[in-house]
Amino acid sequence: MIYRAYIKKIIDIILAFIGFVVLSPVFLVLIVCIKLDSKGPVLFKQRRIGKDKSEFFILKFRTMKIDTPKDTPTHLLNDPESYITRVGKFMRKTSLDELPQIINILKGEMSIIGPRPALWNQYDLINERDKYGANDIYPGLTGWAQINGRDELPIEVKAKLDGEYVEKLGFTFDLKCFFSTIVSIMKQDGVIEGGTGVKKEVSNSNEMGS
Repeated sequence: MIYRAYIKKIIDIILAFIGFVVLSPVFLVLIVCIKLDSKGPVLFKQRRIGKDKSEFFILKFRTMKIDTPKDTPTHLLNDPESYITRVGKFMRKTSLDELPQIINILKGEMSIIGPRPALWNQYDLINERDKYGANDIYPGLTGWAQINGRDELPIEVKAKLDGEYVEKLGFTFDLKCFFSTIVSIMKQDGVIEGGTGVKKEVSNSNEMGS
């Protein structure tokens, strides 16, 4: 499929470059706010699983304090809210902490639309995605599963939705995902701090959710 093999990547690079330029003032404001709010680096790096299960480091704006236990699912932390900074809480609700992943897209490690990259130790999610071929494409800044539940979804449902995206992958469906994401962010759908919904199977690591 021409779109999947070539056109999607070209669109990703063009839109990511435009986004980086246009959002540069937002980046600067957030950087200043993060530095003023708490000690620590501006960016947070975390091992994630990319296309064909290769590993890469995803970039996010830091939303948690530097003494937060590493590689621990948020819902397993004692009082997870106490680890989130004031600026971090706002960024997580608005998904602004995800903006540095534009750099991951420019580096060719991610796509704008695709399954959200699993943590390196989320073996249950990785294995479940294998059933649907969801590990065979580039992970995305946003995806079909995020639009349809995000933190509320148990692993089996999330992987199935990722597989549905793989089946329907195309320009029209990507457009649908893109604009649906904007609506979802505005409504703050599916965001649950310190947990993963009623069913706790989804393992969202500290710093940073799914």
